[in-house]
Formats: sequence, structure tokens, C-alpha cells
Amino acid sequence: MQLIKKDRQPAVAGSFYPSDAIELKKTIAGFMNAAKPQHAKGLVRAILVPHAGYVYSGGVAASGYNQLNPDQEYKRVFILASSHRVSFGKASVYTQGDYITPLGRIPVDTDIAKDLILDSRSFTDYPEAHISEHSIEVHLPFLQLHLKYPFKIVPIVLGTQVPAVCEEIAKALKPYFTSENLFVISSDFSHYPAYADAVKVDELTANAFCANSPAEFLKVIRNNDNLRISELATSMCAWPSGLTLLYLTQGNSDLSFNKIDYKNSGDIKPYGDKGSVVGYHAISVTEQKKSEFDLSEADKHELLRIARTTVDSYINSGITPALNPEGYSENLKAKAGAFVTLKIEDNLRGCIGTFEPTVPLYKVVQQMAIASSTQDSRFQPLKSKELSTVHIEISVLTPMRKIKNISEIQLGKHGIYIKKGFQGGTFLPQVATETGWSLDDFLGHCSRDKAGLGWTGWKDADIYIYEALIFEEDSVKKK
Repeated sequence: MQLIKKDRQPAVAGSFYPSDAIELKKTIAGFMNAAKPQHAKGLVRAILVPHAGYVYSGGVAASGYNQLNPDQEYKRVFILASSHRVSFGKASVYTQGDYITPLGRIPVDTDIAKDLILDSRSFTDYPEAHISEHSIEVHLPFLQLHLKYPFKIVPIVLGTQVPAVCEEIAKALKPYFTSENLFVISSDFSHYPAYADAVKVDELTANAFCANSPAEFLKVIRNNDNLRISELATSMCAWPSGLTLLYLTQGNSDLSFNKIDYKNSGDIKPYGDKGSVVGYHAISVTEQKKSEFDLSEADKHELLRIARTTVDSYINSGITPALNPEGYSENLKAKAGAFVTLKIEDNLRGCIGTFEPTVPLYKVVQQMAIASSTQDSRFQPLKSKELSTVHIEISVLTPMRKIKNISEIQLGKHGIYIKKGFQGGTFLPQVATETGWSLDDFLGHCSRDKAGLGWTGWKDADIYIYEALIFEEDSVKKK
């Protein structure tokens, strides 16, 4: 027997936000135009955004959503909210159908929803938790209008305030907390204190959340209650949802928490009453993986010395200087790719490197120093009279990573390698900075000028990215 879908219909359209699609688009566009700009580089893995009526919290919510790259392709958006109406001790994930807004249908990933219920005692199929709950619904129009690529949602309403249950929920969600999915935490902050008290307690709570420590967060939530602030009903209405995220993110040093925007209802003219307010924060959680390879200043100095003495010796006498690695650090003895770039008065005079070395880094730099000064087909070999004016720059490369979407490329941070068949070409990260090229220019020039694939050849080629630790001789070294 075929099951009949029961889509979740809008519950607060016309009250929390406009029910007319045209007016809704116009309202959100106005908020997004005034939103805070992107605060931190890196992939946004999660955002915390408020869920009050748009007239009050829409501006802060827009600042949170403006942290997302519209071109980023998220497979799913997990939305964690806490129930305002019922307590049922678990997390309810909607499995009956899709969510409907005035802008259309948002598909629910019912396969994952059902898997969560089957695999974890902390999840349940309790549609009543969703039917009248506003704290998921108000976010959907922002997602529909801001993200360019199709996505599914996993809407989750928490009906518990027990930290141990939140930890169980996080364990069930852990396999899905990956770079292909976005997590949205729906929560307002302080409820009903006076304006100045709200500013104080909201700052304490946000700082604790951004510390990425469940224990610290819970401690501050409890301490806020003990402050006995007049009319403070809660310092964060969906703190269980926020706590669940922290159980997912704790210990991950690649993640940074960024406070984006803050207001409370007392800031909203002419509606706000400063005698009794609700607080609204927008916070992003971004991932920027630290380089797997790093060099000390002493390491960089030694590599530059190797490159300089090698170029001088080889050009003057054809002799490659002997190297004694006995005192070298482990980083210099590790196998890593590198490019050596030669310039005279900021004009390129040679640049050759390798991605996949078979020898230690110190030898790679020596080999590439010789190659860039004598084997770059674009230039004649370096002459002895040029040695006093040539300037050396070294780029030590991190391992290459194949990307699925060009939105993963960060100009100035990533180098690119475009490959199709036996043809390929690369640009180092600094090329984009030095030329001022756009992403399209960066890809087009590399595809046409380096890989020989034509200006748009990158579109059906494999694209890899890598990072570079870039350092150069200073003005003293050039003398």
C-alpha cells in the first residue's frame, strides 16, 4: 500500500513573516542588502540564527545567512530547534512529507529522518512537535532565496532540556556533521529582561557558546540563572539545540566560532520596548583546515640560503653545492612539493616547481633553484651579471585536493592545478593576488595559457587546489 505524504504546511506565514511570495522576497532582499558582510574565510559548517518575527529578528538572521556562500553546494541542511509548545523528552524529526512555504516546497530527506529514528533511541517520529512550531519554518525562506543549489532539509525539534539526551542526539547526528551538510541552530537569546541586562547576559552566553565547550556553555547558562536578573526567563531559549551542536564541534581545532551580529528587540524602532526585550545573536561556525605542513622562521631562512647559494654557485661555476642535512629540522627532511620563483625588479625571471617530490624538501628547493634559473623555457638561462639583482621567492606546497565545485577556491589562498588527459597547468596562490584577477580570470588563464585547454576548458577538466607557504628574501638579502 502506498503511503500518502502529509506535507507540513506554513503555520506562521502572515504573522511572523509575509504570506505573499512577492512581498516575502522583497522583505528578505531588504534584510540581506543591509546584512553584515562575511566575517571569516572558510567553509561555513553551521550558523546560529534567531527565529522571532522578521520585524524583530529578520535583520540579525540575514547577517547570519549572509555568511553562507550562495554558490556553496550543501547536500542537506539540518535545522535544530527547540520546542516552544510541547515537551516529549526526545528529538522529533519530520518524516510525513515535505515542508511548504509561500515560496514553494522544500524537500525533507525522509530517508535520513527515518534512519535517525531507527538507529537512535533519542529520536522519534512525533509530527505534532512540528505542526505549529515556528522556529524551523521562519528560516526556510532565507535558505530558499539565498542558496543557489538544490538542497534537502532534516528538520529536528528538540523536546528535551536534559544535557545527557542532547549528547545522545549529537552522537546520532555525528555521521552527518560533514562538509557536505550545513547545520542551522535556531535560537533567540535572553527573554524579557530590561535592555541593559539583556546586553550583559547575551554577551556572556554568546561568549560561552563560542568557546566551543559544552561544559563551559552549561556553566554559564546556570550562572545566568543564579544572577537573579529581573524578568529573565531564559538566557537562550533553544540552549539544548546549541548544546547539541557543541557536542558535535568540541575538540575540532579546525573550527572557529564568529560572532556576526547582535540586537535585541529594544533596538527595533518603533516596535521595541526597552523595559522588556528579547535578544538576537547571529553566529557562524567556519572550518579552515590548518596546513598539515608548517615551517619555522629558521626553516624558511635555511631554504632561502640553500636557494641563493645554489643559484650563485651553479650560474658562476656550474657546480651544485653539497648540502649537509645533519642539523636540519624534520620539516626540511620531509617530502614536500615546492616552487622557486626568480624576479628582477618585480618582473618574472624564472619559475619551476614540482608537486610530487621523491626527495626531501631541502633537495627539492635546490633542484628547483637550478631549474628555475636555467631551464624555464620562457627565459634564457640566468647570467652571472644578473645575480646581484635577482630576488628569490619560495612556495612550499601542501598536498593537492580535487574539488567538486569552484566555490571551494579561495583567491589568494589556493593554487589551482587543471588537468585533462595528458594536459595540465597550474597557478600558484599568489598569482591571483598579484594580477587582481577574478575567479573566472584565474581559471580561464590557467586553462588556456598553462594547460592548453582553451579559456573554458576547465569546465570539463579535473581541478585540484593546494595551499602554499610563501616566503622571500628581504631587502637585506638582495644586496
